Amino acid sequence: MKVLYCRKLETTKERDAVAFVDVELNEHIRLYGLRLVRQPDGEHRLYAPQAGQRRVATFSEPMSVRLTAMAVEALGAAQ
Repeated sequence: MKVLYCRKLETTKERDAVAFVDVELNEHIRLYGLRLVRQPDGEHRLYAPQAGQRRVATFSEPMSVRLTAMAVEALGAAQ
């Protein structure tokens, strides 16, 4: 599993997307346009893109924690 691309965004609100991230889960699955969001408590969370009002993917809690940590690390490297 690895981050393919991380694009830092300028933020204007307390809870706002700080980056868009593309990840490769394995050699068969890649996800593009995941949103890294800074929560009101300062923590980060990674969200899958939406199609209308529905998310196109969801992650288990352990997978979400791992992907978020990878995205935050990539964001730090991108700055």
